[in-house]
Amino acid sequence: MITIPHKTKQFLVLLIKLLIVGGAFYFIYNQLANNDKLDWQKFIVLFQKNQSVGGIAFILLLSVLNRFFEILKWQNLVEFIHKISLSEATKQVLGALTAGLFTPNGVGEYAGKALFFDKSNTKKVIFLNLICNGIQMILTVIFGIFGLLYFNAQYHIITTQTVTLLFGMLLLVSIVLFSIKKITIKGYSIEKLIHKINEIPKRIHQKNLFFGLCRYLVFSHQYYFLFLAFDVNLPYLTLIAAITSVYFLASSLPTFQFLDFAVKGSVAVYFFGILGVNEWIVIFISTLMWFLNVVLPVTIGTYYVLNFKVLSPTLSKEEGDEIL
Repeated sequence: MITIPHKTKQFLVLLIKLLIVGGAFYFIYNQLANNDKLDWQKFIVLFQKNQSVGGIAFILLLSVLNRFFEILKWQNLVEFIHKISLSEATKQVLGALTAGLFTPNGVGEYAGKALFFDKSNTKKVIFLNLICNGIQMILTVIFGIFGLLYFNAQYHIITTQTVTLLFGMLLLVSIVLFSIKKITIKGYSIEKLIHKINEIPKRIHQKNLFFGLCRYLVFSHQYYFLFLAFDVNLPYLTLIAAITSVYFLASSLPTFQFLDFAVKGSVAVYFFGILGVNEWIVIFISTLMWFLNVVLPVTIGTYYVLNFKVLSPTLSKEEGDEIL
């Protein structure tokens, strides 16, 4: 086995930190500086017309709450391993967010959070992160389906027959998954997954659901209030239905965190185009949402990445038990 000298290991860790931070800021700058769909002059004119210290503070507060509920969610779930403080949960969430910025679907976030724990807990941390992200996806799907149905009822994008067919296919997939839940592939099965989920105390699941719901309501309404700030006056239900539909469809597409606003923006342009909203407004709001809820937290997260210290491997029999 090859042993890496301590100084060499320190240098490699520092190099990885700098690559993560440098890569994160490069991608952020590249997307903001080279996006020809962003008309900054129109934005400045509208901003000067509608500028409000209270309004800006309120939008920023929603960004803080969005990430705060994510931090509370993670702190709550990690209690299954051991209790951590709010500051430690903040460090893990923001540091992992930065690490996962330019990985497909934020996969780097899983590895990022695992690095804050002993190696023996890696599988548990990844499993808990799956549950953390999973509840958010479930809420996105539920609200998105209702939003799509309402939006379609108003604007008839697809026929009733197509909607029926889609729900029939969804029901069929659910039945198939339920029927094969005992089938094991490489030691894993749906039944085993359900069993492992049930090992987590019910109160943790309930808190996870509550924080996930709060977070969804915060960022969806932040989107809503930004449209109001850009003088888009549409009925509440219509606007919210379009927003939930955009999040649902955009979240279904594989993408990178740093391209998240471009994907959501493309889907949003289609839906809000039907509502008669100018394309530049949709692109700008999608970019602002990305800036407020990804760029700003990543900027803070770089501090935790640069100050990250690799844990020494201290294994015990109890810590070495694997959850999966």
